[in-house]
Amino acid sequence: MARFIQCLFVLILAISGVLAASAASPSVSAGDGIYQTHVTSVTLDPQVFFPYETGTINVQLTNSGNQTVTLSGPDILDTHLAVLNKGSYSTNVRLGPGSTMTYSFFVKASGDEGTYFPLFTVSTVEAGSISYPFQFEIDATDLDAKIVDKPDNFAINKKDTVNLSLINPRNGDLTDIIITPSGDGVTISPATKFVSVLPEGSSQVASFKVTPNKATDLTFDITYHNGNNNHNTSLVLPINIGEDKTAAVPVINNLALSATGAAHQLTGDVTDAGISDAKSMILTVLPPAKPVEPYGQYAIGSLASDDFSSFTLTFTGDDLADVPVLITWKDADGNTFSNIQHLDLRFVSGSTGSRTGSSGSLSSTSGSRTTSSVNAGGPPGGGSIFGFGGSRSSGISAFYPVIALAIIVVVGAVLYRKRKWLAAKLKRK
Repeated sequence: MARFIQCLFVLILAISGVLAASAASPSVSAGDGIYQTHVTSVTLDPQVFFPYETGTINVQLTNSGNQTVTLSGPDILDTHLAVLNKGSYSTNVRLGPGSTMTYSFFVKASGDEGTYFPLFTVSTVEAGSISYPFQFEIDATDLDAKIVDKPDNFAINKKDTVNLSLINPRNGDLTDIIITPSGDGVTISPATKFVSVLPEGSSQVASFKVTPNKATDLTFDITYHNGNNNHNTSLVLPINIGEDKTAAVPVINNLALSATGAAHQLTGDVTDAGISDAKSMILTVLPPAKPVEPYGQYAIGSLASDDFSSFTLTFTGDDLADVPVLITWKDADGNTFSNIQHLDLRFVSGSTGSRTGSSGSLSSTSGSRTTSSVNAGGPPGGGSIFGFGGSRSSGISAFYPVIALAIIVVVGAVLYRKRKWLAAKLKRK
């Protein structure tokens, strides 16, 4: 009996030593590998879903341990999205040490707007499971389009600029944006505009040149992608035809008429009373007057706003009571404009055969009327010897008023100094 107890005691000591040695040596269990396998990223395409929109969620896992882990049954749990490809991962996947793999879920969002936190889960054959929450957003906010620059009124056959601003108020990028303008009776350039990416919370301006030939509606159709989903919106701009408030307004004044051989010579000033500059300006007379050289046409060139330039026109015609003057010019975009101003010439024959009269100008586009006197005959260059009446003269005749005034002053001064002598003479008589 004592012998048996002794042997049992030795056996217990031996077993204890083996257990102690086993505990002292390092070992790796399946559980250690699981705890070192984790989700390293979750990406969504699109970044933010529209209601009932489909997309892709990619979940990446990495095994940073030193033991292979067997994964099975991956899923995403949330009532605001449905996984459409659950059967794609029915088999187990073995993920070795230091390896990475990605689960791709094809999902569809519900119709409820908001921000949610679905739970990704995957089981392991060895032990336990891995769970990871991530953010998922559903937002029905559309791409916003606004007209940020346009004229108050459009003019027929005049090219104007329309600027369209695209605004992305969403928390995700929008891509492949195509803007297509259209309208009956309107020419638009360019025909389409493409924006590859409009980042979240940003805006971009698209410019179009618009030339209408009637009142109409200009429609901007806009298509874009949110992920792989197509969306569209539109914006309508009424094209109102009216007076162009920024246009150049040529006005003729300071006129003078004289005879040059068998022809009439009309001189004056043309002023740009508008807001825009007038380029390539040319003046010529219309029937019943007939333009003749040397100034059948008069090229002004560029005329800045609030500036003026002199001109000379030569023409022939009998018994002219009205001489229409055609003014043509272009704006900065190359659009051509015209304006007819009627000069009402009222001639009265004098005893010496000279012609006198007056003229006025009437703008055919603005409807404003300005008048200035015109004198012809008398000294060269037209007008009387004193040049009064707003006439335009040339050569020495331009100094007649000054000369006459100087003579009057000199005579007056002499008479004033000789007043006593003159008075004495008068008394003697």
